Amino acid sequence: MAKYHSDFINEITARDFIHQATDLTNLDKVLSKKSIIPGYIGFDCTAPSLHVGSLIQIMLLRWFQKCGHQPIILLGGGTTLIGDPSGKDESRKLLTNKKINENTVGIKNVFKKFINFSNNNKAIIINNAEWLTKLNYINFLRDYGKHFSINRMLSFDSVKLRLDREQTLSFLEFNYMILQAYDFLELNKTKNCLMQMGGSDQWGNIVNGVDLIKRHSNKQAYGLTTPLITLASGTKMGKTESGAIWLDKKLLSPYDYWQFWRNTDDKDVLKFLKIFTDIELLEIEKIKNKNINELKILLANLCTEMLHGDKQSKLSEETAKKTFEEKSTGSGLPIIKINQNQIDQKIDIINLIVLSKLETSKSEIRRIINNNGVKINNAIVNDNKFLIKNNLFNNEKTLKLSLGKKRHVKVELT
Repeated sequence: MAKYHSDFINEITARDFIHQATDLTNLDKVLSKKSIIPGYIGFDCTAPSLHVGSLIQIMLLRWFQKCGHQPIILLGGGTTLIGDPSGKDESRKLLTNKKINENTVGIKNVFKKFINFSNNNKAIIINNAEWLTKLNYINFLRDYGKHFSINRMLSFDSVKLRLDREQTLSFLEFNYMILQAYDFLELNKTKNCLMQMGGSDQWGNIVNGVDLIKRHSNKQAYGLTTPLITLASGTKMGKTESGAIWLDKKLLSPYDYWQFWRNTDDKDVLKFLKIFTDIELLEIEKIKNKNINELKILLANLCTEMLHGDKQSKLSEETAKKTFEEKSTGSGLPIIKINQNQIDQKIDIINLIVLSKLETSKSEIRRIINNNGVKINNAIVNDNKFLIKNNLFNNEKTLKLSLGKKRHVKVELT
């Protein structure tokens, strides 16, 4: 029997999306009504794409829409100019307007893979630069500054943890939570947005927004956060030793994305199926005792299909099978290109690996070579000075470069 009245709260509770909520009982009642309720999540534009660390927020918006409500994606063109101190030990590097605008384009493209922009409850994308860059400082302080208590602001983790560690927190960053609260107020006034969602590190910022709406407009608004997703190893989700797991094929190939999910720790597989796929919970219950490698392949296929499409998902699985089981070069492997001039200049194995970005530390590459962890065309390379020559390339002018069992690229001679 369903515990809550609304489909959304029932679904995300069962899938373990909820960490904290300001008033879950009343929020559930509001969302159970037949009307379409707008809710938003903000994403700062600090990189040319989002990575898998943001995927739980994207999936939350996806479920919000699937349950009949309207997702608002707020891009932080204004707040990125300041930098969010939440969860950071030091100040973020300040970006130029030009760079932020470039990043905005790439981030917008990510959402088109997960969210619908054409149905009755179509999603909308808004940039907070539209209002934040037009604020008059004195008027803003008079109208809104009076609603914020410094005492309370100092108690939130985004501020408190930095100060407890005696790390610098600039006045610029301290203003971030005020601007995020103002974002919520602006969306409440212009879009009737009743709900802000975000990661657990955003709790203080979200609560400030709920309070500001109550004090300024005497309206009820709601906040909800998701838990911090960590891997079974204890590391924060989003990055690996090889780099960020980007949600953009220009920055990370579909094959490497598939491999990230395929290499999920056994302990995380069922949890990730619940959070990062649309598969029915009853179906997960039915298959939970299947062979763990079958479940990992299912997870990899579903996640890759959602982001990159069915064709890329199947190609990645096929490539992995050929690469690992048949010892051949799969067509879906990431490709790097070198030219004859580089061969003539005697490019060696270490520099080829650096070029491939499989590993960038030359000392680490030497260590891997010494442990027989580097292969070309499935043959071990145990010489640090091994030269790349034309006879290594097949008739299609390609070779397979491998680092360990899980990192592979196809090298193409042009």
